[in-house]
Amino acid sequence: MMQKLLVFQSLWAMERRNTDGQERSLAENIAMIAAAGFDGVSAHYTNRRDVAGLDETLRGTGLKIEGVCFPRTIDDLRLPLELATEFPVSHINLQPDVRLRRIEDCLPLLDGWMRLAEDAGIPVFIETHRDRMTTDLFFTLDLLERRPDLPLLADLSHFLVGREFAFPVDAENHALIQRILRNAKAFHGRVASREQVQIEITFPHHRPWVDLFLQWWDDGFRAWRSRAADDAELVFTCELGPKPYAITGRDGNDTTDRWAEALLLRRMVRGLWAAIDR
Repeated sequence: MMQKLLVFQSLWAMERRNTDGQERSLAENIAMIAAAGFDGVSAHYTNRRDVAGLDETLRGTGLKIEGVCFPRTIDDLRLPLELATEFPVSHINLQPDVRLRRIEDCLPLLDGWMRLAEDAGIPVFIETHRDRMTTDLFFTLDLLERRPDLPLLADLSHFLVGREFAFPVDAENHALIQRILRNAKAFHGRVASREQVQIEITFPHHRPWVDLFLQWWDDGFRAWRSRAADDAELVFTCELGPKPYAITGRDGNDTTDRWAEALLLRRMVRGLWAAIDR
């Protein structure tokens, strides 16, 4: 088998939060995602009833799952892993819901989570995310100095807006992102600017930021392919979130069609992947 890129769609990103108050059902969202040809979905793995309902809705679609959880203690990961054993996932995306100020205080949590993941035989990746243990790029790099093999799920939008990199991004900051990419086992995809965590990728004046992220994802894909097994699968999740992530107009609604932009984002990253093979 050859290495594969799988593109998932976030169920959180399927929320409309429109002023008309209308929301699609889970079944409607899954039908849209499956019909559009996505490979899987990203969903919370924190409640047995919700996960069982998701499993029932997904039957027959062939869609895989990224399970998301937000543990604050080592034991908080046990339920997501139990659910992932019963309702299999591609991997668990762990957002460490703690804001510790000392590296030494983080290591026991990381070690405990990795130990549980190994015992369960389920891949668990630590997401880079604001208001989490990994909120700061420098702090996360310090964690990697102490745990060089820590598997990350790279959402680079949080680091760009959090550090407010000047544009064009200089060589020093590019090098810091490259260090994150060397540990990236999966990706969450949105495009940020230095002031906004999620910008409209179809606006022409945002193209420089789109190109920056495409460059970083290309670098990350190439780094992953150089170290992954020949039959490994890399998951990229389109995660264009609803407001307040999405920028809204005076009417309180999205300025663009996020679903259409998710389809465009998928085409872009599949193009990056295909270009590596050429």
